[in-house]
Parts: sequence; structure tokens; C-alpha cells
Amino acid sequence: MSDFKNKIKHLREDFNKHKLNFNNLPEHPVSLFSKWMEQALEKNDEANAFVLSTVSDKNTPSSRVLLLRDFDTKGFTFFTNYKSIKANDIENNNNVALNFYWPKFQRQVRIVGLAEKISDLDSDKYFISRPRESQIGAWVSQQSSVIPLDTDFENNMVNMESKFKGKKVERPLNWGGYKVMPKSVEFWQGRPSRLHDRVKYTISKNNWKLDRLAP
Repeated sequence: MSDFKNKIKHLREDFNKHKLNFNNLPEHPVSLFSKWMEQALEKNDEANAFVLSTVSDKNTPSSRVLLLRDFDTKGFTFFTNYKSIKANDIENNNNVALNFYWPKFQRQVRIVGLAEKISDLDSDKYFISRPRESQIGAWVSQQSSVIPLDTDFENNMVNMESKFKGKKVERPLNWGGYKVMPKSVEFWQGRPSRLHDRVKYTISKNNWKLDRLAP
């Protein structure tokens, strides 16, 4: 066995930095998520990164890392090209899963919910807040489409910048946001001996039911 494979086999870390207080959990999962996110952002500027998992019309799962841009008691918002693979998957089946992982805190949050497009107005508001280069980039890239290996995006950016010179960059109609309305939210806190703390919130008749899960 090669050295690095042997290293992988024997990697060990005991989780002992934090624990869940099961006697003092909030009624709504977003309250706990907000607390964990705030703490994570103090240690990592990209703590809003998460894995989004979708399923295609051929029942093929697909996962990728995205950035959370907003959240509230109704759901979790991200932005993308509406012609991307993830968007096509959501159009076919809007059941999705989100996974946040914060290694410095030995925590993860698993969310299962339904993804729906946000309003054009809300997508416009966020698009305006983006750096101008990112706005233009949304016009240049036809996300997930097959392109030549020698595609020159720098040249394409220059051409697109010329098109919008002296003008406001409007949001492409095929770019915007999704909000994931959660059906369940699980909080996972690493603990010693792999006896991790897990609590799962599940929505039922507009109320959140709370259960502790075995490690």
C-alpha cells in the first residue's frame, strides 16, 4: 500500500471541542443554524459554503459546492444559472439536500427541502449587489454547457465589457436565485469515541418536531 493510502486508512481525530445542550435547544432550527453560522464565520470567511445535492430525470444524483447568500425562517437562498445542470435537476425534481461542514467546530448541518425560484425582484436586488465583473461573468458563461478546450474567457470578458461600457449591467433572465424551504434540518456535533451529538428538526403541520438521533 502506498504511503498516502496508508495514511488515509489510519487518519484519526477525536471530536471534543463542543457539545449540544439537549436541554436548551431552540424551537426553530434556523435559530440554532444562525448561531452556528455566526460562530463559523468568525473562523472562516467561506463558512457559507455548502454542498447542494440534486437528482436528474434519470435518477442520477449530483453534488457540488455553492455559497449560501441568505437565509431566514422560510428557507435558504443561493443563486445560479437557470440553464445549469443543477437548475435542470431542480426543474425535474425540486427535492434537494444541503450540507454545511465546519471542521474547526467539528460540526455539520444537513438540510432536506424543496427548492423554488425566488422572485425576479429579489434576484435583481442581489444581482445589483454583485461586483461588476461577476455581473458581466454571468453573461459570458453558459454554465454547464460543453465548450471548446481552448475557449478564451478573458477575451470574451473584454468583449462583453465593451458591450456594457457606460451602461448598467442588467441581470440575465437565465440567472437568479432559489430558496430551499426545509422539511428537515439535522445538526451534527462531533463528540469523543464517535458518539456524536445529533438532533433533527422535522416540519409537521407548520410546527417543528425535534428528535435526538443515535450517533
